[in-house]
Amino acid sequence: MIEEFWQEFLIATGEDRTTRYADCFHFDSSEKAANGCLALVLAGQKKATASSIFAFECNGEPVPKVGDYSIVTDFSGAPHCVIKTTSVIMIPYGEMTYDIAKREGEDDTLEAWQITHERFFREQGQILGYEFSESMPVVFEDFEVAYKK
Repeated sequence: MIEEFWQEFLIATGEDRTTRYADCFHFDSSEKAANGCLALVLAGQKKATASSIFAFECNGEPVPKVGDYSIVTDFSGAPHCVIKTTSVIMIPYGEMTYDIAKREGEDDTLEAWQITHERFFREQGQILGYEFSESMPVVFEDFEVAYKK
């Protein structure tokens, strides 16, 4: 299913057939949140995502870079769109500003962003074996939708 979707993207966009995607994922850790974030992406409201640098390190995955393509799925793993990374910055969690955070399209205030992200990072840290802190580096990735069904 994923490879078929990727081939559809390559054909529809005229991208070189040797182009590979960097990641295939769903947002967040619950079905409701993952599918809600996907809906925001498809509606053009969510244009960024924030991740702990430690998640990439614990999983042995590279940090996203400008130009990377990723397939975004719903919680069940069905692909819905391809995003292209347009910017990547690293910022300590405690230095996040609302001007940056609002690009995620999910929260109305910095405080709301902090509440949801601290909870997510703490839960993820328990699973992966890292500790949340105010100084924890956050990988903030801006993206654009390059293809959707």
